[in-house]
Amino acid sequence: MKITDKKIISLIRSGGIGVLPTDTIYGLVGLVMSKRAVEGIYNVRRRNPKKPCVILISQLSDLKKFGIILKKEDQKILEKIWPGKASVILPCSGQKFFYLHRGTKSLAFRIPKKPALIRILRKTGPLLAPSANPEKFPPAKNLAEARKYFGNKIDFYINGGKMKSKPSTLIKIKNGAIKVLRPGAVKL
Repeated sequence: MKITDKKIISLIRSGGIGVLPTDTIYGLVGLVMSKRAVEGIYNVRRRNPKKPCVILISQLSDLKKFGIILKKEDQKILEKIWPGKASVILPCSGQKFFYLHRGTKSLAFRIPKKPALIRILRKTGPLLAPSANPEKFPPAKNLAEARKYFGNKIDFYINGGKMKSKPSTLIKIKNGAIKVLRPGAVKL
């Protein structure tokens, strides 16, 4: 049975979590502003509670929701690499977002280059989106693998066929320069 975007958006807005194809690999997604959804993702992934996850946003201005104000040179760099397959670590020290940054005082963001996903993000707002796998297991390459990992512990699965990309390239911007922390789907 095919699930509609409207149903996915409704499930996410109500705090549901699920697997869907991102622009890189399958992600386990939930509403960032829902502490319940965030904890649900950490629980089903058995993720180290001290490690933050990547957050998908639909546009640069979404960073303001997290109290992030960019320097002009950093914004220019982001405008060149986004939308795209690079996740960028930015400072976010607010206590309000401790449940997301987990004491690291920084968060990783990405604007995906996938129109269907951007449409969902515009309706739901930012989504927590770690890879669809329990910690220390390889990311699910297809829905069958994701179902083996999570079974009925999540609210929905969206089929995107076999995903062949690597995870996003993880970078940090410092003094107008890009530092690659984890090589991935795109070379910078």
